[in-house]
Formats: sequence, C-alpha cells, structure tokens
Amino acid sequence: MNNNRKVEERFQWDQNAKKHSNISPTFPKLLLSSIFLISILCLFYTLSFSNASNSSNHQLSTSKTIRVISKEMPSPVSSPRGLNPVVKTNLHHIVFGIAASARFWEQRKKYIKLWWKPPRMRGIVWLDKAVKNGSSDEDRLLPPVKISGDTSKFKYKNPKGHRSAIRISRIVSETLRLGFEGVRWFVMGDDDTFFVPENLVRVLSKYDHNQLYYIGSSSESHLQNINFSYGMAYGGGGFAISYPLAKTLAKMQDRCIQRYPGLYGSDDRIHACMAELGVPLTKEPGFHQYDVYGSLLGLLSAHPVAPLISIHHLDVVEPIFPNVNRVQALQRLKVPINLDSAAIMQQSICYDKIRSWTVSVSWGYAVQIYRGIFSVRELEIPARTFLNWYKRADYTGFSFNTRPVARHACQRPFVFYLANALYNKDTNQTASEYVQHRISRSECNWKMADPSRIEKVHVYKKPDPHLWDKAPRRNCCRVLPTKKKGTVVVDVGVCGEDDVIELR
Repeated sequence: MNNNRKVEERFQWDQNAKKHSNISPTFPKLLLSSIFLISILCLFYTLSFSNASNSSNHQLSTSKTIRVISKEMPSPVSSPRGLNPVVKTNLHHIVFGIAASARFWEQRKKYIKLWWKPPRMRGIVWLDKAVKNGSSDEDRLLPPVKISGDTSKFKYKNPKGHRSAIRISRIVSETLRLGFEGVRWFVMGDDDTFFVPENLVRVLSKYDHNQLYYIGSSSESHLQNINFSYGMAYGGGGFAISYPLAKTLAKMQDRCIQRYPGLYGSDDRIHACMAELGVPLTKEPGFHQYDVYGSLLGLLSAHPVAPLISIHHLDVVEPIFPNVNRVQALQRLKVPINLDSAAIMQQSICYDKIRSWTVSVSWGYAVQIYRGIFSVRELEIPARTFLNWYKRADYTGFSFNTRPVARHACQRPFVFYLANALYNKDTNQTASEYVQHRISRSECNWKMADPSRIEKVHVYKKPDPHLWDKAPRRNCCRVLPTKKKGTVVVDVGVCGEDDVIELR
C-alpha cells in the first residue's frame, strides 16, 4: 500500500510539474526522456530500500514472537513427560501409589488383584517393611512392591495418630522420583480400596493434565470433615494429582511436612501442602472414602449421577452382596463392570402402574421394588442402611441428605441382588438378572399386588461407553410386559428428549 501511494504521489508530482512548467512544448524530447528515466530509477531505488527495511523488520519481529512462544508454550516434544496432547488420557498415563501395611498385606492384596490390570496399568505398592514374596504367578497379578523411605527425621506429635502417616504422605513424591515416563496423573489409594480404572480414566480425561490439579472427594461423615477439612481429599477413597503438581509438591513437601507435626494423617498433610501451594480440591463424587459402618446398600443403590471410581474401607463395611465374603462380592461386581463400566451403580427409577409399584434399579448391583408410588426426589436420597463413623452421631452427622429406613412393613422395599450378567452381541444389549434376597418380614395387609411373589428381575440395557461425555443425566427405565411367572422385566437406557419420570 505504501508503494502504491508513492507511485500516485510521484504521478501527481509529474502532472503538476507538467502543468506549471515553463518549458516550451518544443523542448527537446531527449532531455525529457532523460529526466523521466532518472526519476524512475530514483523511485525504484527508494522502493527497494523500503522493502528491504520492511522485510528485515518483519523477520526480526517474527523471531522475537517465536522466542516468546517457546518460553510460554513448550512444544510437546520438549515436554518433560514426552506426551502428545492430542492423545486422549488412558490407563498408561496414570501411575498408582498404593499405601499398604506389611501387617495386612496377605489379606488386602486380594482386593488389589481384583482391579489391577497388568501390563496396562503402572504403579507401586509402598510398604512399611519387607514381606514374604508370593508365587511368581501371583506377583504378576500385582503391582511391584517397594519399601518407603526412612522418615525418622520428621517430627510427629499427634497423640492419637501414627507416624506411618508421614511415610504415606510422601508416596506420590517417592513414586515421581522413580522416573516413570509418559505420566499425566499420579493416583493415591489404600490397599483396602477397590478402584474402577475405566471410570477413573473417564473422570481424569475431563481435565488438562498440564495444569495443577488435586482431585478427590470428602468424607461421608460431617464430623470427619469438620475435624479435618471439607477441602481435603480423603486418601483412602483415592485422589489424583497431575504431573506438574506432583513435581511442584516434591520440591517442597519435606519442608512442608516439618511444619505440621501435629496433624493426624497423611491426607491432611497433603492438604496442608496443597494449601501452601494455593491449589484447591477439585471434587469428584465418584471417589468414595466410605467412613461408615454396616451395609452400603443405601449408598450404592442411590449413587450420585457420576461415575463410580472407588470403594474404600472394604474391611470395615459389610460385603456388598449377601451370603458371600468381601472378595467374592467384588468378584461378582466385576462381571457387570467388564460389560459396561460407565453404567455401574447408576440408578434409574420407573413405575409399574398396573400394580402400583415403584422400581429402583442400581445397574449391575441391585433392584428394589416398593409397594406404592414414591417420588424420584425421595428415592435418589440414600436410605440409612449404614452407621456414621462416629457411632454416637445421628442422621445429622452425615455430609449429605439421607432418609430413614422405612419401619412400616408395607413400605420396606424388596431387594433383588445381582446374580449374573451377560452381553448379547446380536442385539448389542446386556442382560442382567437379580434374585430376591429373602428375609423375615412382618405381614402387610395392604390390598394391592405383593412383590414377595416376584423371584427375579431381568434388566436389559445397551452399553453406552460415552455416557459421561455428555451432560450428566440419570438413565430412564420402564417396566415391560412379560408372561414369565414370578419375573419382572425392565428396560434401562438413555432418556429421550421428552422422557419424564412422572408419578402418574
């Protein structure tokens, strides 16, 4: 544009010169041609110099821009983790640090073996002291075992706690220093925790692993959260720390630990260091500390509309299925997890309007049938089949809404637990069967259909691995007609645009 303007100005100058010139028309043409040629040469030289200057300035400006970008936005190749940001987070990007005790290792390694997936998963079990090695076949089904570093130099002054809290709080930093490659997340957990790895990946995939993230959840006990913090990730239920945050934590953690000798556990020491780093807890409700006693039926059958990630305190709570031990119960749960991990424990509620029943499906776990019509708002609240971590606390001691277990014989639900599940590739459907758990009951004199005559519930559902890529919404279900005696058939699936769970 500058060149055009100069040409125009030159042209205008020539025109004005001709207009006001005193040279007669008879002036020799040779002289005029010479003047014109000299003008053109001068103009060409001026333009060339201008272009050269502009080009030089442009190159200088560009090189400065590149240098600035290279400092603020490192290329994937120069990343310390050597990651391609286009690749979606998968199991290989996660490294586990599992806190374990030699005293309980023989029992609790059975829990880890249920969810660990070699060689797709990476991690370390950190023990307080050496244990006897199992068979080579058993070792291949477990993460490698290491002994935590010496923590005798650190002060510990809590009269109710144990020094092991210090070594456990350093697990993420010690795991980082082992030099695993391609790490995006470090996940902390206990040896009495059952993880659903596929759902862990689904949750962590939502977040930018290049940022400083501290992801987990609170306790179910309000008093626990008051005594420690609502802003703390409880370690037993598991929490995730992004790679950059783990690096930052490792640089200052030992100094940080020395500043808090009076704290009780490992997770509150981690939280104290996070507070000093200014990184808040990002809450994900699928991490479950389960600071409760008793049956998890009420909690699991009304699971939040979020992926189930972990179940902690397996040695404290009752087995999740009746008449089996804890390991057998989790082995049964693995069957539906392998078929449709995204949907495990997800609640859907519908009505058998002919018999005036309410049906609540916790997919892959249990189905409950209630006499009468109950609102969704009521049934999405967990029934108190469990006790608070502080056994003297009443229902106000929980950090979430609960509802009482019905005392009236006619209002107590009939519970059907998962017996088996399979996948039909021809119909792209899972079929799961739930069998009634028989218990002694008081007589009900309501003049309505009696669910006690139902032996089984069959639930059909299409797997939806992308369930959590969309906005969270509870699945819909409907009771299907059937000629099978003693059987209720339910179809579960993604709600349609106009689907509403209406009472009537």
